[in-house]
Amino acid sequence: MSGSNRNSVMDSDMMKTQKNIVQIAQSNPDFSTLVKVLVAADLVSALEGKGPFTVFAPTNEAFAKLPAATLADLLKPENKEKLKAILTYHIVPGKVLAKDVQTMKAKTLNGKELDIQVRGSNVMVNNAKVVKTDIIGSNGVIHVIDAVILP
Repeated sequence: MSGSNRNSVMDSDMMKTQKNIVQIAQSNPDFSTLVKVLVAADLVSALEGKGPFTVFAPTNEAFAKLPAATLADLLKPENKEKLKAILTYHIVPGKVLAKDVQTMKAKTLNGKELDIQVRGSNVMVNNAKVVKTDIIGSNGVIHVIDAVILP
């Protein structure tokens, strides 16, 4: 295989993800709770937008670690703004790939900062560990975290 063929194969592999961030989350059963809360907070259309966005996405297991009844409370219509504040705390404007991550403060869509720490091969976002990186979408990137981060 010549070098140019190998590059075109790599390019086509990288280009095949044309789903946006929301569509990626919707197609992954580990993100069903995330999708549910994005709908409840009316954030789906924003995350289907042009972006780019970097989303630190908690799994269903991460949401299950919240204290009992917390998620049910957040899903109540009267708590929509609180839920929106929590979810936008997981989103950073721009597209930050794993190779570009360094120990830093990152301003989120809700205006508050995340504390990102690189410790050896581990990346921590506040109290959450990044467990999977660089799920590339058409309008940004998702990094999977093992806890819900609270502002």
